[in-house]
Amino acid sequence: MIQATQPLRAAPRRLLLCLGAAALGLGAFGASPAWAQTAWPSKSITLLIGFPPGGQTDFAGRVLTNGMQGALGQPVVIDNKAGVNGNIASVELMKAPPDGHKLLVGNGSMTIMPHVYTKLGIVDPQKMTPIGIMLQSPLVLVVPATSPIKTYAQFAEEVKSRAKSGKGIDYGTGGAGSLIHVTMELLRERLGNPAMNHVPYKGSSPAMVDLMAGRLDAMFDATSVVAPFVKSGQLRPLLVTSDKRSPMLPNVPTAAESGIKDFSIISFIGLYGPPGLSPEVVKKANSAMNAALKEPTVVKSIVDRGDEPGGGSPEQLGAMTRDQYKMWGAVVKANNITAD
Repeated sequence: MIQATQPLRAAPRRLLLCLGAAALGLGAFGASPAWAQTAWPSKSITLLIGFPPGGQTDFAGRVLTNGMQGALGQPVVIDNKAGVNGNIASVELMKAPPDGHKLLVGNGSMTIMPHVYTKLGIVDPQKMTPIGIMLQSPLVLVVPATSPIKTYAQFAEEVKSRAKSGKGIDYGTGGAGSLIHVTMELLRERLGNPAMNHVPYKGSSPAMVDLMAGRLDAMFDATSVVAPFVKSGQLRPLLVTSDKRSPMLPNVPTAAESGIKDFSIISFIGLYGPPGLSPEVVKKANSAMNAALKEPTVVKSIVDRGDEPGGGSPEQLGAMTRDQYKMWGAVVKANNITAD
């Protein structure tokens, strides 16, 4: 009897050993649990930039590269994917695996594009994972140095007077639906919707050339763009769109000081990840970005251009993205702005 029952007692023990070995095999070669995932970053990180080298968005990515590399211990590589006002890079980010090795340096125009390009499949930036604000800059309303307009009050009077005469002022932009376009349209709303002539260009640089030559009456652009021309005496600034005066242009009043309520417009550059990026990776990427933004050489490079260092939490970038998406959607709809 004893011999008959011994195999029955041994069988469960062998079965348990086999099952244990099988479980270990599944743990090693099957679906990986959270603790088995590779720590981030495990290889180089690509920063997608949807614009050519040399612009504000490209500058933001490049100026933070060295600092982020030092904090993360892996190379950070710039990949310019220019086209469709940055949307080509946005599409690539949305298709990237959520492992944090491909990120996007995006600007505030992403919150406008879905509203003005309704037939091109423009990416909604609210679907991206926000990491942090890299840099920001208010816009400046400028006129040619030769213009008789010296203040915003005089500008407002000129706009209304020219509209009544049937010859509205000519303002330039970097293209239909650009930030400087919708900003001027918002200002036009605040002035009572007087007639104004929008003159779109392929980028703000040629528009700025015509403005300085007196072929345009006014335009908005970022502080970093207009400051050199203001200092050289080629442009006259009327106001900045930030809540506080710009350190680069301390004598220029804010929109609020000029009598325009709720007109705080910030051109921002943000770091985004693909949908589904883990909180752990977001936290580490945000920390690396903030560390880079505290380096004296980085701060000096940003400030010298007329921009302001960003920083802060992923939640702040997320809130800014949502707020501007909602605001510009309303402006585009109210003014029937389209680029289709």
